[in-house]
Amino acid sequence: MALPVYPPVIRPRLQEDGISLVSVIKGTHTYRRTKRHDYVLDFLPPCMSEYKLFFNQIAGGFRDVSGSVLFSTSEDGKIVRGLSGVPSEGPVLLVGNHMLMGLELFSLVEEFLREKNIIVRGIAHPMLFSKKIEDLNTEFGLIDWVKVFGAVPVTGSNLFKLFSTKSHVLLYPGGAREALHRKGEEYKLFWPEQPEFVRMAARFGATIIPFGAVGEDDMTELVLDYDDLMEIPVINDYIRDTTRRAIRVREGQSGEVANEENYIPAILPRIPGRLYYLFGKPIETRGRYESLKDRENANELYLKVKSGVESCIAYLLKKREEDPYRSIFDRAIHRALNSPLHEIPAFEP
Repeated sequence: MALPVYPPVIRPRLQEDGISLVSVIKGTHTYRRTKRHDYVLDFLPPCMSEYKLFFNQIAGGFRDVSGSVLFSTSEDGKIVRGLSGVPSEGPVLLVGNHMLMGLELFSLVEEFLREKNIIVRGIAHPMLFSKKIEDLNTEFGLIDWVKVFGAVPVTGSNLFKLFSTKSHVLLYPGGAREALHRKGEEYKLFWPEQPEFVRMAARFGATIIPFGAVGEDDMTELVLDYDDLMEIPVINDYIRDTTRRAIRVREGQSGEVANEENYIPAILPRIPGRLYYLFGKPIETRGRYESLKDRENANELYLKVKSGVESCIAYLLKKREEDPYRSIFDRAIHRALNSPLHEIPAFEP
């Protein structure tokens, strides 16, 4: 019997402790049902061992220090702790803001799995799925785990397939520009002018949930942003070169969202505060497809979603001042004496 021969990108990853062959196959998109891999139809959901390995061991430290707390809004407008306000039946489109370096992603994905047993399918930058990144990444790293938990490249066809399979889809219209914002731009939205996702959501009758996430300023300090790095010789040439060769999602568009500079900012950790999330009131698109073919109607709904995200951010920034457990020290004491991490109290909504 012949032994299987794995591609070079897989072989070194099999030597890592705790990483199974199945996880490597998922993370490298080696599994496929047909000749070409399909990011949606060939997706194999993460198993419990993968969930525990990633969220308890790999990302467990971040979970402990961030103390994330999630709120949602029911159809009658009442804000409650937890995700009961988010429909369990798809298709659902979660539309929100990126914090610096996508800090909000871990807790969001974990809580949907823990509380609702729902895999959130993130729409991600295609650079993460490029062969160049795979060739550079010889160990099973964070990018591979993003794929294991269901992220797909941002394309219209992938969004179409996710809606058709009644998925819960996570979308950040601000994309890389928002995740790599400059100093003083915390919680500022950088969205395209065109209502990109509205008609597609309406075509499938998807429920749109605007959401906001805050807390990056309690976790990190942005030391060197893009403007600072471009003042440093050699580094500025490297940034220009990598940006020139990178895949550009917003090429040809206007506005700040089209500025997709490829760089890594310099950040320092702070004494941790807390991450907060608020999922706004559900916006139904079922039965509105014909009316949303009109550009003005589509733009009106798009601006409503954007306003919903901004309102969620403003609400959280104000209410977190009332949280007696915003500090990691207060949470640590309460956790040691009373309850598990996800049950530590927060402000009253």
